[in-house]
Amino acid sequence: MNHSTQTSLRSQQHPLIHKLADCIEGIWQEYLDLSPYQVPEDLGYIEGALEGERLTIENRCYQTPQFRKLHLELAQVGTALDILHCVMFPNPAYAIPIFGADLVGGRGGISAAIADLSPANRERSLPKKYWDALADLPLPDFSQTRDLPEWGDIFSEFCVFVRPSNAEEENAFVQRVREFLTVHCQIATSTEPLTSHLEIANVMAGHQYYCTKQQQNDKTRRVLEKSFGPEWTERYMTTMLFDYVAA
Repeated sequence: MNHSTQTSLRSQQHPLIHKLADCIEGIWQEYLDLSPYQVPEDLGYIEGALEGERLTIENRCYQTPQFRKLHLELAQVGTALDILHCVMFPNPAYAIPIFGADLVGGRGGISAAIADLSPANRERSLPKKYWDALADLPLPDFSQTRDLPEWGDIFSEFCVFVRPSNAEEENAFVQRVREFLTVHCQIATSTEPLTSHLEIANVMAGHQYYCTKQQQNDKTRRVLEKSFGPEWTERYMTTMLFDYVAA
């Protein structure tokens, strides 16, 4: 998997996906001490077919002292569907939230845009530093908000889940992600690691809960199973998309 391959998919996708991918990586590079993360060889760049359309998936991953895995996935189904998926998995020694963002776009524009800093502990509550910083942010105004899925109790009260209806709202979503990421990187890099095994186990339980809920996303599973079959899909969802360190 080479850089030019990845860049080419990004440039073929919906402009908002291209813009958000650049935004996410730019903030990571600005605030975090990135090093490569070893992606399983066959899961970096993936090609398949879905209902006669070519399906392409590209994964780019990094790690830092505070984050065991920063994952940015770009996917495209022919000319019908563009997807961006991003999760920042904290190192379990850090009691910080899990950042996640997804964009789904098609010929009719972006149908779903979601971003959140999700609690990563048994209590499913954000640390006070995060809560205060997020509560201080200006509230963006979107005309079409969307309902969270049934398994969506992992998300915080600051979660944004919308269908952007114009360029202004698309830009507002990118700005919200920029704010979430800036807050996250600034607080995470100034957070001291936990030393108590009990506290680390609490964080690990929170990560496991988050991942098992995300693995219940039937839409993602159905698309992958149609292209690659259930066995491959299960492996991809549990080792690439939502893997966790068991407590």
